Amino acid sequence: MLNRIYRVGRYTVMKKIFRKMMLAGEVSAKKEKETNRGQMYQAALCPEQEIFRKYGTDRGGLGRKEVERSREKYGANILTYGKKYSLPGRLFAAFINPFTIVLLILACISAFTDIVFAAPGERSYMTVSIITAMVLISGVLRFVQETRSGNVADRLAGMIHTTACVEREGVRREIPMEDVVAGDIVYLSAGDMIPADLRVLDAKDLFVSQSALTGESEPVEKTGKAKGRAVSLTDMENLVFMGSNVISGSARAVVIAAGNSTMLGTMAEAMDEKPVKTTFEKGVNDVSWVLIRFMLVMVPVVLFVNGFTKGNWMQAMLFTISVAVGLTPEMLPMIVTTSLAKGSLAMSREKVIVKNLNSIQNLGAADILCTDKTGTLTMDRVVLECHLNVDGQEDERVLRHGFLNSYFQTGLKNLIDIAVIEKQKELGAEELIRRYTKTDEIPFDFQRRRMSVVVRDTEGKTQMVTKGAVEEMLGCCAYAECEGKVHPLTDEVRKMVLSRCNKLNETGMRVIAIAQKTDPAPEGEFCVEDEKDMVLIGFLAFLDPPKPDTKEAVRTLKEYGVGIKVLTGDNEMVTRSICRQVGLDAERVLLGEETEQLTDVQLGEKAEQITVFARLSPSQKARVVRVLRERGHCVGYMGDGINDAAAMKAADVGISVDTAVDIAKESSSVVLLEKDLMVLEQGVAEGRKTYANMIKYIKMTASSNFGNIFSILAASVFLPFLPMESVHLILLNLIYDISCMAISWDHVDGDWLKKPRKWDAYGISRFMLWIGPVSSLFDIATFVLMYFVICPMFTGGQLFTQLQDPAARALYAALFQTGWFVESMWSQTLVIHMIRTAKLPFIQSRASMSVTLLSLAGIGIVTALPFTPAGEALGLTGLPAVYFVWLLGIIAAYMILTTVIKKIYIRRYSEWL
Repeated sequence: MLNRIYRVGRYTVMKKIFRKMMLAGEVSAKKEKETNRGQMYQAALCPEQEIFRKYGTDRGGLGRKEVERSREKYGANILTYGKKYSLPGRLFAAFINPFTIVLLILACISAFTDIVFAAPGERSYMTVSIITAMVLISGVLRFVQETRSGNVADRLAGMIHTTACVEREGVRREIPMEDVVAGDIVYLSAGDMIPADLRVLDAKDLFVSQSALTGESEPVEKTGKAKGRAVSLTDMENLVFMGSNVISGSARAVVIAAGNSTMLGTMAEAMDEKPVKTTFEKGVNDVSWVLIRFMLVMVPVVLFVNGFTKGNWMQAMLFTISVAVGLTPEMLPMIVTTSLAKGSLAMSREKVIVKNLNSIQNLGAADILCTDKTGTLTMDRVVLECHLNVDGQEDERVLRHGFLNSYFQTGLKNLIDIAVIEKQKELGAEELIRRYTKTDEIPFDFQRRRMSVVVRDTEGKTQMVTKGAVEEMLGCCAYAECEGKVHPLTDEVRKMVLSRCNKLNETGMRVIAIAQKTDPAPEGEFCVEDEKDMVLIGFLAFLDPPKPDTKEAVRTLKEYGVGIKVLTGDNEMVTRSICRQVGLDAERVLLGEETEQLTDVQLGEKAEQITVFARLSPSQKARVVRVLRERGHCVGYMGDGINDAAAMKAADVGISVDTAVDIAKESSSVVLLEKDLMVLEQGVAEGRKTYANMIKYIKMTASSNFGNIFSILAASVFLPFLPMESVHLILLNLIYDISCMAISWDHVDGDWLKKPRKWDAYGISRFMLWIGPVSSLFDIATFVLMYFVICPMFTGGQLFTQLQDPAARALYAALFQTGWFVESMWSQTLVIHMIRTAKLPFIQSRASMSVTLLSLAGIGIVTALPFTPAGEALGLTGLPAVYFVWLLGIIAAYMILTTVIKKIYIRRYSEWL
């Protein structure tokens, strides 16, 4: 009694101490957050010089020593949470899953029944040892595979270059994001990921997307001044945060927090929440629980049948544990991990980085690939073909104005800017650069689809030069320069301009318009409202031809059942021309403004039918992807621009390239190190091979287990002894599982890869009900053979019930159990070759060498085991030669009937795996 009071008291004291520790931890964390918030507010509100003084920064940035000192004091710019599991965490994850939990429970039950409550002379450690070995083999293999694949992924991820532009010792340079330190001066432009928490020093039309932190869908404007202390840090006008990205504009800022000290770092609790489950994860979970539910229903049936018919409930319990072990597909987690890792490694040889293992299967399941046009379908090498005035004549003045706009703008220079600059440099650009200086700019955004630069020449003349999409430019122009004179922009001139642009578009050229306004002289800084009453002076026409391999890639992907849809912000005529050249149906084009008039249901219906979408904003691209997914499609999205990031996040699998802007690479799950569309075909094939090998194991294991249940129930009802000892069942299952380990490396029939595949738990149940009973027929045939023919041959022609001698009875039961032990291994192993293909095994389709060798090894071990001392110790006995003659006949009949059932199944359901 005193001991009990002591234990309860100690427990209460420990509970209070633990609670106090937890509360202290919460208070400490809360205080740390409050301290960080206070420091951030202080950085936002204090003068620029005070920030520089705090971090040891001057106007030219940090020096080498200051960088090291800052890293030591404020930490590296690396988020340590959520990146990698620790070694104990990875070991735990490898060993703990629904199937190993079931096995461990069974091992505990067996430990009590076989060891703790067993009589001293009847104690057996065999069942517990084999179950433990199965858990260890499955867990160790999974741990090794995940570690190897994780190391490869880390190595490949190092090849993705995400950088930040910083100024150090007076020199601007691009450095890896993780090398940024507190006190660094950072320069931001459109498309940049914000590398740390920054105080903006000065900005020009800087718009930032903070949706990752705040959930706001609209970008917010940031400036170099704070109007006061806001309720939320994210509302402070001069603070930007890691995890955000620049939509448009430019800025100069200083790092005030890096790594775990950032707002993102203090959100560890929220960031550690499990992400939304992908289609792949949902599919695997559904299948796993189908198998577990089947086991939970059938195992009690086996227990009660054996308990009532044999009268020995302890023996029935031991046998049922063995049956439950046999029904548990404990190798499934390892097979899944190995298959995904193999696919990822195969893609890495093609210079493709798979950032998330699951995305390789999602790529294989994709039945629609949405893609941007520029740089994905096209060469991504834009050439300026002509520079025309409004009258349609070559005019170098138009090119010069285009050069001033492209050269002096500080945002992300796209391919058009580069083409304009290169063309002018060929004709001589030094005089223009010397003569003009930039005084202001209005950055590009996807709503206006234009950008402006204000320049002043050496004589004091000021001009606003604007370039952009033709229709948007016509909207801000009031005049046009025709025949050397400025005229009002009449409807007639407008129609003439659009007609000339349309003709250029029809040849596959992209056209942008150039306009200017002399001495705009606004009050204060220039803004979007100043882009009005401009003079249209001409057009620049660019050609970005399709890649040579695009047409072949489109055709190949169609053969694989992947529909291609083009989602672009470009105009419909250029898009239609490019799409026709690569073999895509471009007769019907849906424009961005038209999508706004449609409900999600209407858009989904049209999206399934239409191939080309033009003049889309980033949010409209994401919406098209979303409605396609809602209609049951597995959607991939390939792009490399800022305007593609939202669509990538909305897709099942986002695909980008190493030369893409930072936000596009961060949003993607697959990164191509080279822009080769044919690699996508290989990725689709690898994804489908991965799925095929996983589903092979699941279907063969599920059908085999279901058949074994029928066989066990039939034998339990009619046999006066157990059809197989518990240890035999567990040992058989262990050897079978080892022989399945090579499934991940098996060949997959080429024609099977031509169709997208999705997880279907119902299909697995249906397959199990069709194929499982077939094996039971031949198990029962083996029972009849052993009970009425083989066993009586060694017991004087008498059946088991007629025997009185215990030794003869023991021999009879041992022969029977050995016969089924060997036949089970033969049938379970050879059915691997029957199920792995819809074709004739060994003739039309052969398994890989590793699968074949492991199958033969499993059969050889089980066949030879009864003739060894180890087999005798397990209660097995040697089989006569006549048994093997019968066995060959039974197995041949089994394979023939399975082939017939396979043909009927395929004819009825139009699928096999």
